[in-house]
Amino acid sequence: MEIYNIITLIIVLTAVFGYINNRFIKLPRTIGIMLISLISSLAVVGIGIISPEFFETTTRAISLIDFQTVLLKVMLSFLLFAAAIHVDSKKLQAERTSIITFATISVVISTFIIGGLLYFTTMLFGLSINFLYCLLFGALISPTDPIAVVGILRKAKIPESLETKISGESLLNDGVGVVLFITFYQIAQIGIENISVWKIIWLFLREAGGGLLFGWLLGYIGYLALRSIDNYVVEVMVTLAIVMGGYSLAEIMHVSGPLSMVVAGIITGNKSMDVVASDVTRDYIGKFWEMVDEVMNAILFLLIGFEMLIIPFNLTLLFLGCITIVIVLFGRLVSVSLPIRFLKYKNSFHKNTIPILTWGALRGGISVALALAVPKYMYGDMFVSITYIVVLFSIVIQGLTIGKFAKKLEEPDENSSNEKRTYL
Repeated sequence: MEIYNIITLIIVLTAVFGYINNRFIKLPRTIGIMLISLISSLAVVGIGIISPEFFETTTRAISLIDFQTVLLKVMLSFLLFAAAIHVDSKKLQAERTSIITFATISVVISTFIIGGLLYFTTMLFGLSINFLYCLLFGALISPTDPIAVVGILRKAKIPESLETKISGESLLNDGVGVVLFITFYQIAQIGIENISVWKIIWLFLREAGGGLLFGWLLGYIGYLALRSIDNYVVEVMVTLAIVMGGYSLAEIMHVSGPLSMVVAGIITGNKSMDVVASDVTRDYIGKFWEMVDEVMNAILFLLIGFEMLIIPFNLTLLFLGCITIVIVLFGRLVSVSLPIRFLKYKNSFHKNTIPILTWGALRGGISVALALAVPKYMYGDMFVSITYIVVLFSIVIQGLTIGKFAKKLEEPDENSSNEKRTYL
């Protein structure tokens, strides 16, 4: 009953904060809800000065929520499938080289840059942290969640091709980041001296390649099921079975569940819904998963705001977190700039691609969840704190300014010719 009460409270608060934001504040939904929950967290701290019992009761209730499990085991599968089902595969196909490069090579580059710079930064603070642990942090903080700002960027009238690159990358790099994290985590547990290069390669290929293949299989099983019936209620249940059953099977098979959900979602949204589903079914499935996406994101950002109450902070961690913000932005800048230098000879890029991809790449709940999975002996508490600082800066500062930033970059184009320009 206690779990039910907690879930009820979360839903009620999400609805209340969503109403307040929509009625009065009028910020992008997820950002507005998170800001209200942050303010509420600060209010709890203030009340706690007067009534310590109230603070202890509140933090005890929040600590009962296993954020890592809630996100990685439950919400992530729904969020990725819901986002993928609405993606136009033809647009993805047109930008496939850039998207795949940003979601794979860029994530790897970012992981090593951030891990390396953090390693030397912590040395300046007198901390002796294993370089492998720093790479673990680089892997968990590199996945971006630009989907939260796609709507904002659309209002800023960025080119459609750039919007596709951002949304496409965000779907795949979560899965790649999780695979990298799992790889480094297992190496850290076993010891790099006890594991061969081939075993590392096999681990990565099994997780990533197996996840893509299993997602394709799930998508086509769903396609065959949806093709054989015409009942929107059952067909919605089939998509739910793909997500819940498929994600559980992926874990049992030790392949990437996130990548499986992305592939299954793309196949379901493009092949199943466009080819075999009736107009009524297409409408119901589309609206159902759009609602799931909105509600899950709202709950996620609410939880991020309240997590502040139970995450340890001190001046040293705050200072280190602020330095890490710069490191993460620099890692992102380099990780998108280098591939573009090579890709520009075969692919056209809008002239503002690099600054928009850098500033518009938000870090979200998946980074916090992965940080919570790092054991204390691997400096897990420190990683959780600095991850939270980076995520807060990312969502609040970058999320609220990316629209104006993109518009400012686009202003010169309004007075110039409409000819296509490529990144130089």
